[in-house]
Amino acid sequence: MRIDCTCIYILPVTISDATPDLAISSGATTAPSTDQAWTPRLWGVLAVLCLVMFLDGLDVSMVGVALPSIGTELGLSTTSLQWIINGYVLGFGGLLLLGGRTADLLGRRRVFLIALTVFAIASLVGGLVDNGTLLIASRFVKGLAAAFTAPTAMSILTTTFKEGPARNRALSIFSVFGASGYSSGLILGGLLTSAGWRWTFLMPVPFAVLALVAGAALIPRDRAADTGGHDIVGAATLVSGMLLAVYTVVSAPARGWADPLTLGSFALATALLASFFVVENRVAHPLVRLSILRVGSIVRANLSIVALFGSYLSFQFMMTIFLQSVLGWSPLEMALGLLPAGIIVAFGSPFVGRLIDAFGTARMIIAALTSLSLGYLWFLFAGSDQPNYTIAILPSVVLLGVGFALGFTSIMAQATSGVDDSEQGLASGLVQTSAQVGAALVLALTTALVTAGSHTATGISDAGFHQFHSGLVLVTGVALLGLLITVSPLLRRVLNPA
Repeated sequence: MRIDCTCIYILPVTISDATPDLAISSGATTAPSTDQAWTPRLWGVLAVLCLVMFLDGLDVSMVGVALPSIGTELGLSTTSLQWIINGYVLGFGGLLLLGGRTADLLGRRRVFLIALTVFAIASLVGGLVDNGTLLIASRFVKGLAAAFTAPTAMSILTTTFKEGPARNRALSIFSVFGASGYSSGLILGGLLTSAGWRWTFLMPVPFAVLALVAGAALIPRDRAADTGGHDIVGAATLVSGMLLAVYTVVSAPARGWADPLTLGSFALATALLASFFVVENRVAHPLVRLSILRVGSIVRANLSIVALFGSYLSFQFMMTIFLQSVLGWSPLEMALGLLPAGIIVAFGSPFVGRLIDAFGTARMIIAALTSLSLGYLWFLFAGSDQPNYTIAILPSVVLLGVGFALGFTSIMAQATSGVDDSEQGLASGLVQTSAQVGAALVLALTTALVTAGSHTATGISDAGFHQFHSGLVLVTGVALLGLLITVSPLLRRVLNPA
C-alpha cells in the first residue's frame, strides 16, 4: 500500500494525468488487463481479508441490536447510546489515513497483525466493563484498531488483484463477507442479547483470534518503506476537529443551537478542520495529496459513500430504537425483521462485479442511491405508531438491501478505478474515511433531531412514530443529495452533448 503521496512514492505518471474524469466515472480503467489466475495462496489471502470484513460487519450489527438493552442496564440515554456507535466510527474514520501510512512505513503484515490484536483485546474489555464511559472508550479504541486493519486489508486486496474483472470479483466476495457478517450479527445479536448484551461484545473475540492466526500464516512478509514520515499534526487536527464537530451537534439540542458554547465549539471545529487542509499543503508527507480531489469521479465516489453509509447507519439506529423501545419488539424479533436486507446484500453482492463490467460504476451507484431513497421514502409515508410489517417495513428493508448491495462494491470500485498501485492506499483509505466520518456526522444530526424536545430518560418520548419523522426526512434528504451528485455528470452530458 502506498498511501504517501509525495514525489518519493509517486510514479512518473500521476492519477490526474493518467485518468481523465470521464473515463473513471464510466467505470473505465487506465489500461486493459487480462483476468488473473487464482492460486490457492491467492484464495487464502482473500479469505483472511474477508474474515476481517466479516468481523467488522458482525460487530456493528450485534452492537446495534443490543443498544436498547445496554441503555436500560447502564442507564444511558439515546444521545449516549449513539456514542457507542459513533465512538467506533470516529476512531475508525479519524485514523484510517494515518493507519494506511503507518502500514507503508512499518509493513502491511506487521501493522495488520498488531492492530488485529488490539481489536481483540478491546472487544474483550468492552464485554467486561460496567460503566457507560468505559464502554464507549473501548469502542473508540476498537475503532482505532480497525483504522489500521481496514486500509491495510483493502490495500492488500487492490494490489494483489489486478484492476478489472479480477479486482471486481475480489471486491464482490469481500462485500459478501461483510454482508454475511452483518446478517449473521443481526441473528446472533438477537439471540445473545436475550442472554445478556455483554455477549455481543465478547462474540467477536474468537473471530479476531482466528483472523490473527490465519493472517500470520498466510499474509506474506513485506518490506517497510526506506524513507518517509508520519503526518502527526494532520492526523491530530483531523481527529480533534471531527470529534469536536460531532460532539457539538449531539450536545447542541440540550444546550441550544445559539448558545455561545455551541457557536464557539462549531468555530473551533471548523478552524481545526481548516488547519488540516493547510497542513496537508505544507508537510513533506501528507496524509492526503489534495490534488487527488481534482478528479471528479473520485470526489463523487467519496460523496456517494457518505450518502450510502450515513443514511443507512442512521436509519438502522432509528429502527433499532423504534422497534424495541416504542413498539416493544424483542431483540430477536427486531433482528429477524431487518434480516432481509442483510440476506439480499449477501446473495446479491457476488453478481455486482459482473454488473459493473456491463454497465459501469456510475450507473450502478445511481441505481443504488435510487433504491435507498425509495426505501426511506416508503417508510416515511407508510410508517405509523402501529405499522404493518408486510406493508410498511418489509418493502423498505428490501429496497435498502438492494441499494446497499449495488452501492458498496460499485462505490469502492469507482474510488480506486484508474489509480496507480502506488496510490491505492490513498484512494481506498480516503473513501473509507469518508464513509466512517460521514456516517458519524449524519448519525449525530439524526440523533439530535430525534431527541429534540424529549424529556424522558431514554430520549424518546411516548408519542411514537412522529418522534422519528424529522430523522427520516434527514436520511432521505442525504440519500437524494447523493443521488443528485452522482447523476450530475450524466445530466451535463445530456444538456451539453458537444
